[in-house]
Amino acid sequence: MREVTVPPDLYARIQQFHATQMHALDGGEFDTYAATFTEDGEFRHTPGRAPARTREGIAEELRAFHRERFAGDPVQRRHWFNMLRVEPRSDGEIHATFYVLVVATRPGVRQPEIAPSCVVHDVLVDDPEDGLLLRSRWVEHDWQPEPVGAASGTAGSGVAR
Repeated sequence: MREVTVPPDLYARIQQFHATQMHALDGGEFDTYAATFTEDGEFRHTPGRAPARTREGIAEELRAFHRERFAGDPVQRRHWFNMLRVEPRSDGEIHATFYVLVVATRPGVRQPEIAPSCVVHDVLVDDPEDGLLLRSRWVEHDWQPEPVGAASGTAGSGVAR
């Protein structure tokens, strides 16, 4: 296995970037979350839903998804990221792959629900003015019988398309 050495400051910046993103997403601040993508960014988050493109499109997709899935449900969702693997590329892209558990809680219910379990594939760029931004994020749900991209040969490649 080839070991990739990542500068500690880059690794820490990506962890901080993810934390900032998830606080926005879990807080329902979809425009703030979408602003962490490049202008032409792409976001694939749920099987059966088309990828969202552009910051405006990503924010609108998240609003629609939450209206459809959680209307009238006082759920609080928390996204937990772990096992972050960072791979800087010679073209300037930074590929990051990590595991996610989504924890859902509801008022008066002590036991949280943990679902789904996912692998996330990010392609980041380090913009001189805006810092880290996502060019793409592809969320692969573990429960899917065939990973997204399997037919096209991109599943498991670590490349979000």
